[in-house]
Amino acid sequence: MNASRREFLQQGCYGFGAMAFAALLARDLPARLLAAPPPRRATKARHVIFLHMAGSPSQLDLFDPKPKLVQWSGKACPDEYLRNERFAFIKGTPKMLGSPYAFAPRGRSGQVISELLPRLHSIADDIAIVRSMRTTQFNHAPAQIFMNTGHERMGRPSMGAWVSYGIGSANQNLPGYVVLLSGRYAPDGGASLWGSGFLPTGHQGVRLRSGAEPVLYLGNPPGMDAGDRRRSLDALEQLNGLALQQNGDPEIRTRMDQYELAFRMQMSVPELADLSQEPPETLAMYGVEPGQPSYAGNCLLARRLIERGVRFVELYHWGWDSHGTNAGDDIVHSLPERCRETDQATVALVADLKRMGLLDETLIVWGGEFGRTPMNEERDGSKFLGRDHHPHCFTIWLAGGGIKPGITIGATDEFGYLITEDPVEVHDLHATMLHLLGLDHLQLTYKFMGRDFRLTDVSGVVVDKLLA
Repeated sequence: MNASRREFLQQGCYGFGAMAFAALLARDLPARLLAAPPPRRATKARHVIFLHMAGSPSQLDLFDPKPKLVQWSGKACPDEYLRNERFAFIKGTPKMLGSPYAFAPRGRSGQVISELLPRLHSIADDIAIVRSMRTTQFNHAPAQIFMNTGHERMGRPSMGAWVSYGIGSANQNLPGYVVLLSGRYAPDGGASLWGSGFLPTGHQGVRLRSGAEPVLYLGNPPGMDAGDRRRSLDALEQLNGLALQQNGDPEIRTRMDQYELAFRMQMSVPELADLSQEPPETLAMYGVEPGQPSYAGNCLLARRLIERGVRFVELYHWGWDSHGTNAGDDIVHSLPERCRETDQATVALVADLKRMGLLDETLIVWGGEFGRTPMNEERDGSKFLGRDHHPHCFTIWLAGGGIKPGITIGATDEFGYLITEDPVEVHDLHATMLHLLGLDHLQLTYKFMGRDFRLTDVSGVVVDKLLA
């Protein structure tokens, strides 16, 4: 049976069944099956690293200073901001909360960044700050799902899956889409954030874990060595080949390739995950302590994945939900701690990619799923300072991959409550990311249940001001 790549992908590949290690590990097909035609447009960007700060950082304490808010701190919020408004936790008439942190222009470009991110100051001229992001969701799980899939309900393909589907794999020995988690908990949206939805499961994100077994079920079962596994796979290849000749079901070919990828990953993944191979000065630059799981280690691992051709790497770091119910989730103790955990390694990742000549072909996106309110939450009378969820405006930054460096776009009002200039929707961000990868978000579609779906649903425009 002869079929085009798109026809092959549209005919199924939905449950890779019997063997657990194949179903859980082999999320990416070999390049000979996934290699897409060249992008319609020449582009530098070939990879994406998405740094998702799960829980959502406070833009008002990191990137969007508001002197008027500081003047109003402790005063009642103006009524016009409360009419017909719905909050996750705030009740009654909250008090305004000015940031306790200092801001100053950084770099030659004068990017205004908080004192909480001192390392980021050094790459201010390499990043583009967007102060005018907004979303339709104000609770974590749906907002994270929306940020990652373009829809607030689980079941749609993730952006990493769409990129894998659109441009194919660049490495036959590793998945095209890899997910790394750090922090005390996993993100609220769970595995649906990196799922393939109705796309073939070969495009689903593969989670790499810290420790001796980076991918579950990758090792040989007790009593089986590499030679035994090779002979078993050869026998399966022959049996599946006969079945493929008889009925031409493309899922059989898919299963055969999944087994082969899992076998190759047995050799490639342990070497990839062994950060001790890195020079001591590189480990120190990222702040990596060998053998200790951390966001820093994941940033270094992300660079190693990009070096090896992985298309999409997503890092989730939990703990940015600064409600102020206690010292563990406020903006005085918890927020600075999250910044200390991430600032050094994030900057090291950008600088390292730049040093290696990989930044131009790697798009980096940093941000959360929504913003934080300019009012103090004071849940149940708490004396700790914190901010509730805020969908109307938040800040992200981008670097590399065709992004215009050293700029800030968008603006918010004097309290940081509403956008006043250049609003950027989640679908606009997705459209821009795909554009930088050489993909037209209007044309990257997949037919499911009788209609064409796309990452940007029925909206989304490219943010031209971000383009170099």
